[in-house]
Amino acid sequence: MKLGGFDISASALTAQRLRMDVISANIANAETTRAQFVNGRFVPYRRKEVVLAAVQPKFRNLLDEKLNADAEQGVQVAAIRDDATPFKQVYNPAHPDADENGMVNMPNVDVVKEMVDMISASRSYEANVTALNASKAMFMKSLEIGR
Repeated sequence: MKLGGFDISASALTAQRLRMDVISANIANAETTRAQFVNGRFVPYRRKEVVLAAVQPKFRNLLDEKLNADAEQGVQVAAIRDDATPFKQVYNPAHPDADENGMVNMPNVDVVKEMVDMISASRSYEANVTALNASKAMFMKSLEIGR
């Protein structure tokens, strides 16, 4: 027996939790100028973003749906990709990673934007917990009908 509402909420909880983890990593590395060693040089941390997508139905799921059975639904993480925005240039000639002009490449992480994304992910997580609890309460009430 599939529990559609539970499965959908569980997949959303998993996706939002991963999203919060990635946002946390972005905030933690907002000042990291030596994240990778590429072509003989250190490169600053590049912001990561989570791409979510609807669960793509498989043939079996489509068949179940057409036969009025429960089909698999929910959300999944499609990718975690690097943000392509350019690095911030900061003038700081005393920094060990400064170039000959005193400019330092800083990560493309905007902490304010990350905090807004964190609040959004947190609210989505809370909404899915509420939906999960509502589904559980309805399930329990339906069991009481048989008494």
